[in-house]
Amino acid sequence: MHTPTPPAETVTALARRYRLELDMGTEHAPRWTLIPGITEFTPKIDPTQQDVSTYDTEGWVEQAVTMLAWEVETTIAHRAHPKTGAFNAAQEALRKASMRFGAESYVRVRYYDRNGADDAYEGSALVTWEPDGGGPDEVDTIKVTLTGSGALVPICNPARPTVLRPSDEPTFAGDDEADI
Repeated sequence: MHTPTPPAETVTALARRYRLELDMGTEHAPRWTLIPGITEFTPKIDPTQQDVSTYDTEGWVEQAVTMLAWEVETTIAHRAHPKTGAFNAAQEALRKASMRFGAESYVRVRYYDRNGADDAYEGSALVTWEPDGGGPDEVDTIKVTLTGSGALVPICNPARPTVLRPSDEPTFAGDDEADI
């Protein structure tokens, strides 16, 4: 009797593995800035499915994905400077975008696995900013929904360590095999 080989992947990933960043630069000079204080993070991709059944499917329904929509739902602890009381700049940029129209209502975001796994995406989104409110004994938390506008593009994970292969190692003036 053959016993199946157990999978090598036995460690459960943690939800806090994600990092969310906002581009606070320009299209030609991005400046990725951490959105701090995340207490919950849920990325979603929702497919639109259409029935494409024909007589050839012999009574079975056949479906095709015709569109994809993406969004990120996150809850953040509202961060302020301990001395000035000024709110975090990245969080403020999200709040302000949520109250604007046209091009100013879009933000560019990326999220990725902070441990370097192949799970990293970037896209343009609209922002919904919803303070949770609460009693005098609660902290100020905000539900932020980033609703994708256009493609969510896979990117090279910025947290992935760069490994130099021997052919990629830098050379310096005077480095040549004749000197050996």
